Amino acid sequence: MDIFGKVKEKLMNELIDIVEWLDDSRDTLVYRFQRYQNEIKNGAKLIVREGQTAVFVNEGQIADVFRPGTYTLDTKNLPILATLRGWKYGFTSPFKAEVYFVNTRQFTDLKWGTANPIMLRDPEFGPVRLRAYGTYAMRVSDAGTLVKEIAGTNGRLTIDGLTDQIRNFIVSRFSESLAESKIPALDLAANYSELGGIIAGHMKPAVGQYGIELTTLLVENISLPPEVEQALDARTKMGVIGDLSRYTQFQTAEALRDAAKNPGGNAAAGMGAGMGFAMAQQMAQSLGQAQQAAAPGGHNAAAPPPLPNAAAAFFVGINGTQAGPFDSGTLAAKVRAGEITRDTLVWKQGMANWVAAGSMTDLASFFASTPPPLPPQ
Repeated sequence: MDIFGKVKEKLMNELIDIVEWLDDSRDTLVYRFQRYQNEIKNGAKLIVREGQTAVFVNEGQIADVFRPGTYTLDTKNLPILATLRGWKYGFTSPFKAEVYFVNTRQFTDLKWGTANPIMLRDPEFGPVRLRAYGTYAMRVSDAGTLVKEIAGTNGRLTIDGLTDQIRNFIVSRFSESLAESKIPALDLAANYSELGGIIAGHMKPAVGQYGIELTTLLVENISLPPEVEQALDARTKMGVIGDLSRYTQFQTAEALRDAAKNPGGNAAAGMGAGMGFAMAQQMAQSLGQAQQAAAPGGHNAAAPPPLPNAAAAFFVGINGTQAGPFDSGTLAAKVRAGEITRDTLVWKQGMANWVAAGSMTDLASFFASTPPPLPPQ
């Protein structure tokens, strides 16, 4: 290198008298001021712009922290560094110190999500697996703590260096919050805001130890496994259809109408579809009747069907008052006692109206030994 090159290099390595950082990126969280073998000049200017904080580090120890503004670097505004350096009476010579600029603006639209399903016990579906995702926003609340705990000696730290750890925190707290809330899976969509606030509150101690503040956390979606969603869709479809028998009749009529419009080769297909729908209707009716009979509110729930070969029980109108039901033995005893005559009104299940006991074939034997009433004179 010639004499002119050496002079040029010397001039380039002159003492630094302006310390600043012009951020030309969107993801830098911490930037260490570059000073290759240079020293900071006594009385140099420190420029900290809005959305920045400058942290001075002396031999690995956090010294002074500067908020936005312009400063003249001397012992008056570097009290901690002056103490560490032993500048009791001020200093006039250059000094060396690491200067870290920390980006304190908000970083928004950061993504989070569950890498694996979360197992929960739902009050309606039982054990279920849920997935969730959303966004959050964060900013640096304590620049000194961030430099000490995260940045270390890195010359540049981007937001990507923190998002994985924060996402793990969110997923962990999300699982705990969801289990504690005991909100049914079908009601989660109405409680996204509440869940986001609960998780953000639980996150404060976890991220605060790194000098980070979680300003916003949004839950965008919580989903069930595909097979469970398909079952729910089928259940919803049945609710929309309503009466399965009427729906089957409608489908049958539609198939027959289509067959009538195509008297050619498609007629057989239409008739086949109609027969299929008819069979489905019969099955649906049988299933509906069986379910109605078994249901707590069904018409047969209070009175089970009679045992095979058992005699029917009759209700009897005695002195204008309904009595019974009575079995055959009781009816015979009342006939012998004269409480029931041929003209006494009786009724049993399946009859449309009350009729005289003497006209019932089932009761004719009870009156065989009893003479009929005398004819009117």
